[in-house]
Amino acid sequence: MPKAFMTRGLSIAALAAAAILASCSTKEPEVAPPPPPPPPPPVTLNEGVAQAASIYVAFVREAATIQPGGFPDAESIQAAIRKGSAYEPAQLSRGLIAYGSIIALQSPEFVAGVRQFAADPTQRQQMIAQIVADPAYAATLPGADAAAGLITATIGKDAVAIRAIAEAVEADAYTVQERRDPRRRWATTHIPNREVRLEGAKTLSAAAMLPSPEESSRLFTAANTGQGLSVEASRKAPPYTPAVTRSLAIAALAALGAAGDEARANTDALVVDTNSEFCLNMSKLMLFQCLAASRPSYEDMFCLGRHIARDLATCTTQAVLTTSITVGDPEETGTPPVSAQTPVAVTLAPTPSPTASLNTTPSASR
Repeated sequence: MPKAFMTRGLSIAALAAAAILASCSTKEPEVAPPPPPPPPPPVTLNEGVAQAASIYVAFVREAATIQPGGFPDAESIQAAIRKGSAYEPAQLSRGLIAYGSIIALQSPEFVAGVRQFAADPTQRQQMIAQIVADPAYAATLPGADAAAGLITATIGKDAVAIRAIAEAVEADAYTVQERRDPRRRWATTHIPNREVRLEGAKTLSAAAMLPSPEESSRLFTAANTGQGLSVEASRKAPPYTPAVTRSLAIAALAALGAAGDEARANTDALVVDTNSEFCLNMSKLMLFQCLAASRPSYEDMFCLGRHIARDLATCTTQAVLTTSITVGDPEETGTPPVSAQTPVAVTLAPTPSPTASLNTTPSASR
């Protein structure tokens, strides 16, 4: 056999053997791409905030049932005083801020504006830490003006309704003294057991307020779904009051998924606003002073209108709209707003004797 032919045959055989060996070899596995980062946690607000908010909502709703259209007897005035004085100032203040945070979560613009920063885990943690360290940071986030507008419009609307009750009750305290008013006989009679009714108001003011299970459930669902509250779109530019700032901070943490049960310490701290608590506490002190000085029922009616209904409306309005706290004066202070970080200047209007105030009106007739 020719030598060249044998050489070609061996070469072909070698190539075939190499191909077989190559087909039998194990291929190196391809490197898989890294997994995508986990999605941010859902919007989460703990039940404690909803329960605090329910206390505020339930009390304001109950206070709004005080009938200003003319009290039929002395006992109806005392019943209204018991109803209106049955709030603990610190709890009501915390409830207002908690309610404000749930209102803010009804703003899709604000929630979406905050959640765009939650995709990156590192950035999300940085934002959480910054909000906890400085609640005012939440007011700088996208959509904060829309959320603040919802808070001020919704809570302000409730305050307007309570103020209307105050004005009607105070006006009726004068009307009931007129000779042609058939209620004048009992309205000008001195109240028996005056010390007992004063101590009763103090007891009701110190009693712990319990959350409403039904209202808590409704507010909890609204907070975590962004739906369920009747709010009207509105905008409010900064600066914001401390109460609004803290409401926005809680809502921002919830939008970042950082206001659940594990974050109760943060949300419990954020619902505390010493300014609004002080206003409500001063209102209570003036109510007690008014009741201590009051003698006939028409003076108790004045105390009800001025230091329960009007002061409640004033403290609520100033918590979300202004930075000057005034109780006991029906007129607005007109103090220019300042930054939410600026300490609030507190102005306490003097409270005249109920008798002196009521008896200076020309309509009062003995």
